[in-house]
Amino acid sequence: MTAGGHERRWAIVILAALALLALLPLTAPRDDVLNFVFLILLAITLAESWNIVAGYAGQVNLGHAAFFGLGALVTRMLWTEGAPVLLAMAAGAGTATLFALVIGVAAFRLRGAYFAIGTLALGEILRTTVGNVLPEISTLPAATIASYRLTQRFYLALGLAAVSVLAVAALATSRLGLGMRAIREDEEAAESSGVGALSLKLTALALSTALAGLAGGLFAYYHISYYPSHPFGPHWTFDALLMTFIGGVGTLQGPVLGAILYIVLKEYLALRWVDIHLLIFGALFVGIVLLLPGGLVQAAERARGVLGGARRAA
Repeated sequence: MTAGGHERRWAIVILAALALLALLPLTAPRDDVLNFVFLILLAITLAESWNIVAGYAGQVNLGHAAFFGLGALVTRMLWTEGAPVLLAMAAGAGTATLFALVIGVAAFRLRGAYFAIGTLALGEILRTTVGNVLPEISTLPAATIASYRLTQRFYLALGLAAVSVLAVAALATSRLGLGMRAIREDEEAAESSGVGALSLKLTALALSTALAGLAGGLFAYYHISYYPSHPFGPHWTFDALLMTFIGGVGTLQGPVLGAILYIVLKEYLALRWVDIHLLIFGALFVGIVLLLPGGLVQAAERARGVLGGARRAA
């Protein structure tokens, strides 16, 4: 099977699973179940968004939280002022994308570790600035709290996760995706063969930050109260990075698998070992990354190869 056919097959499987999840609220589950699945869906969108610029274009963005936070900030401000939430989220995503393109023109002159460090500094500058300008907690008006429905947030998260999967699947099977992969493997060789490296990297950044901005807008719509600087925290970047590498960077299904494992283990360890869960969690995932550099996708391929070899030998 070709790489494009493989990606399309996985897209169909993932979208079918998401379609089944649409039935979950109809079974009248507890709010904690819907909340848990919501977190997984949000994580899928965040991981897929980071995977576009890092997994396909090969640019390790350590300032992803800046765009997630901008989406959350703009959405929250517009929505609480009376704008429809979808319009507010679109404005948040547009703001994040525009900011990314302005920064990207200069940032992409840096390569390797310098680009990563530069984007990390950008995220921290925004987090500090927003924390100083908006130090007070953001709480929804009483009327909005009274009409709060988790089911609405759940379906919006489900739709956004589906959009992120479709976007990455379309990119992976397009000429744009092939060009980005060429840049990832060898930028100088790609440019010498006529690939416009800067334009493709900016395209990847725009797609990545648009999805991150939408995810941030969903986060702002989900929370009743939170500090405006919270979505700019570096853990949003490193969560996305971990989920992508655990599942399999540069693949469609990897971020989905990584997001599920990440959220399940994170929530379980937080309940089981409250005091030391972060230590256990960190050690566990360092081990996974070291032992499985290609993530769960590579582990599954190895397992299939071993089983196939065993069958042929038999």
